Amino acid sequence: MPRSERSPLLLAGLLATAGVAHLTRPRPFDAIVPRSLPGTPRTWTRVSGVAELGLAAGLALPRTRRAAALTAAAFFVGVFPANVKMAWDWRHRPTPQKAAALGRLPVQVPLVLWARAVARSSEGRS
Repeated sequence: MPRSERSPLLLAGLLATAGVAHLTRPRPFDAIVPRSLPGTPRTWTRVSGVAELGLAAGLALPRTRRAAALTAAAFFVGVFPANVKMAWDWRHRPTPQKAAALGRLPVQVPLVLWARAVARSSEGRS
């Protein structure tokens, strides 16, 4: 399978895995939901998990891939505040945990770029 066909499926797999994790092990995700959001953290964790599964399904189907990829890019930007909250909340933890929390911050950039690249490679195919 060529890389251009594999990339959207890998991104779909990443999102599906994250979605399942949000729904089956929600507690760590609840802890990073910004307090400024209305409703309960668990609701946001569940919504996020369902959104990730929906994006994964959209990326897996060529017909919806471009729209799902653009939405995934926006999603990755939208969840960035949760990563900032995690980094802040973990600032006094042991160095490996603090490094993991800080390491999540720059990872959002390649995720957004990856999703945009999938969208560009899917132009004209939907």
